[in-house]
Amino acid sequence: MIKFFKRFWAYLTGAANQKFDEKADPKVQLQQAIMEAQDQHRRLKEHAANVIAQQKQAELQLNRSLTEVERLNNNAHQAVLMADNASKAGDTTKADQYTKAAETIATQLVSAEKSVDDQKNTVLGATEAAEQAKAAVQQNGQLLQRKLSERQKLLGQLEQAKMQEQMNKAMASLSETVGEEVPTLDEVRLKIEARYAKAKGMSELSENTVDSSMREIEAASQNVEAQSRLEKIRAEMGIAAVTPAPGLESGTPDAAEPTPEDLVGKPAEVVEQKPAEG
Repeated sequence: MIKFFKRFWAYLTGAANQKFDEKADPKVQLQQAIMEAQDQHRRLKEHAANVIAQQKQAELQLNRSLTEVERLNNNAHQAVLMADNASKAGDTTKADQYTKAAETIATQLVSAEKSVDDQKNTVLGATEAAEQAKAAVQQNGQLLQRKLSERQKLLGQLEQAKMQEQMNKAMASLSETVGEEVPTLDEVRLKIEARYAKAKGMSELSENTVDSSMREIEAASQNVEAQSRLEKIRAEMGIAAVTPAPGLESGTPDAAEPTPEDLVGKPAEVVEQKPAEG
């Protein structure tokens, strides 16, 4: 049961993180990453400073111990010398006191020298750690500079991505609008072509129908009536009928023969050029 709840909690956390990453602003996340890198560098520098401080403190302690060793060494020599002088002077009591003091100083000197040896090893270790800390700070500083430079590049790419997304959105909106509110060019073309094809089809059908033949017959009949009427008008005016020249269609007036319309308004001698029939 506990394992189930752990897995369920991990699933919820993963889903929440995924949704958060999808909704989060990359610019803000980039700034957060840079701030975290800067905080890490600051903490690393503080740690390195503590390591270097320990190394400096170890050096100070070593210098004090070396000074103490030198002092004890001098005192030991002085005590031995004074004990020897007292012994030469026959003052055994002073000689014994100085001898015991020299032994005590010698004991302290031995302890101080051992402490110096230990402190030397400590200083060496602290110096090595300090050098490693300095190198780590320098390396991390270079890494931070690269991250800062990369941030500027990523910000530029982010702005370009935003502009491209806006352009894509505008083009998609334009494509969606054309075709909904107004017809597209392809739709208009298809509509016109369909209408033209239909009109051509109806025209071809009309040319082959009985109505077309009836119209031709009616037109020919009207032409015959018109010719008969013209003949009657010529007869009334005493104008001979026009004989069509060879090669011309029947019913077509000679081009040299004036029509009644051409004679309207002309002098009488022009009208009387041709004798009346009968």
